This record gives sequence, C-alpha cells and structure tokens, in this order.
Amino acid sequence: MIRLFICPKCGWVRTVSRKSNVECFKCEDVRMIPSKLEYAKFVEMSEQERRDYVDSWMYIHKNNKDAVV
Repeated sequence: MIRLFICPKCGWVRTVSRKSNVECFKCEDVRMIPSKLEYAKFVEMSEQERRDYVDSWMYIHKNNKDAVV
C-alpha cells in the first residue's frame, strides 16, 4: 500500500510503500507525518488541488501543534 507523508516544516509530499518512519529530504532530520488522504485520490487530483490540500493540511497542523509528532 502506498502512503503519503507530508513534512510539517516545508509541506513537501513524499510517497512511500514500506517505511513508517519517513524523513524529509529537503529539511534534514524532520520526521514527516502520514496524511489521511489515500494515494489513489491524490493522483487523481490536479496540481492545484494537490497544492490546496497541502496548504490546508499545513494550516491545520501549524494551528494545532499537538497533531505534529
């Protein structure tokens, strides 16, 4: 199963199939957080919809520091 992870610092999205501890390649030593969005839905989105999703995810997680691991 392919899962999406989002960096809580920069918003970069990474897809992985086996790992559960994922680090952001852009922000060294930052643990990425799994997204609840399914991979199949993510790939069906347009580029703008993906940006909007990440922007809203970042907004929610920056306002709720308890959600960031």
